[in-house]
Amino acid sequence: MKYLDEYRDAEAVRKLAKEIGQITTRPWTIMEICGGQTHAIVKFGIDQLLPKNLTLVHGPGCPVCVTPLEMIDKALALAARPNVIFCSFGDMLRVPGSQGDLFSVKANGGQVKVVYSPLDAVKIAEKNPDKEIVFFAVGFETTAPANAMAVYEAKLRNIRNFSVLVSHVLVPPAMEAILSSPDNRVQGFLAAGHVCTVMGLTEYLPIAQKHKVPIVATGFEPVDILQGLDMCIRQLEEGRTQVENQYARSVRTDGNKAAQQLIQKIFQISARKWRGIGEIPQSGLELTQEYVDYDAEKKFKITDISAQESTECIAGQVLRGIKKPGECPVFGTKCTPETPLGAPMVSSEGACAAYYRYRRYN
Repeated sequence: MKYLDEYRDAEAVRKLAKEIGQITTRPWTIMEICGGQTHAIVKFGIDQLLPKNLTLVHGPGCPVCVTPLEMIDKALALAARPNVIFCSFGDMLRVPGSQGDLFSVKANGGQVKVVYSPLDAVKIAEKNPDKEIVFFAVGFETTAPANAMAVYEAKLRNIRNFSVLVSHVLVPPAMEAILSSPDNRVQGFLAAGHVCTVMGLTEYLPIAQKHKVPIVATGFEPVDILQGLDMCIRQLEEGRTQVENQYARSVRTDGNKAAQQLIQKIFQISARKWRGIGEIPQSGLELTQEYVDYDAEKKFKITDISAQESTECIAGQVLRGIKKPGECPVFGTKCTPETPLGAPMVSSEGACAAYYRYRRYN
């Protein structure tokens, strides 16, 4: 299959891994910022092909994983209301809140529906005028255009029984927070190719310049990731700190202007709390005043729900690249996909889920 088979070619992978070994003369720590990249690295054993002095750490690139506990609790509160049909992507149903998850609410009779597009939720609202339809708008910049379009369409068609529970987060402020931390160990980034497809590369230029780190927009297949690593390490070895593009078949410097304009029309930048990390200024999106009537938190008056995260879960340290999943004392024992203490164990893009699935023998 074009753009897939050639990026999984075993000979190309071995050649790139050997090349990386030859050019790596010093210890380096690189963070991939996307959960899809994390799963590819662990599934295909990419990190095991690399030289011992090259360390890959896993960043906060899973939107499900960084959705704060109180936002899950708000979702649970809404889903339990008899007049609400709560719509969500399937990967949110098993994420633990303080008291259960959306799957358990559904099992107990709550009207929780899995949808494949936010526009599906708008259609459900049209067909059920006597119900309140809430869509769980979670994600990075990648999913923001589709979620924005759902709100835009609902207002355009005067659908008043539709609203969104917004938990959108932005990648560059999270990178800035990681690099500014006193316990940071990251020296270079593989940026998420799908986020860069929407937003372009310009947002990363001041980060690379300020913190003296190379940033390479990278795809998701083994050859993509090894090419991105090769580009990143060459910069480190040569003392360069630039923003480069490995994923040129999808990413353009300016990104997708139409998608960016739609995001800016519906959303505005705000502070956002990240699960396991805390609040990061200017790292989230919220509805603009023009579309505030579609804000489920305000519509249902649930803005004051708060929650305390598990002290046993080290998800915050995993998401900041300080520790790896296997270093958690309850990994694979008390914390499993069936009994998760944190979202990284249950999300399809979570680092803990990747290690549990592919590396439990370690």
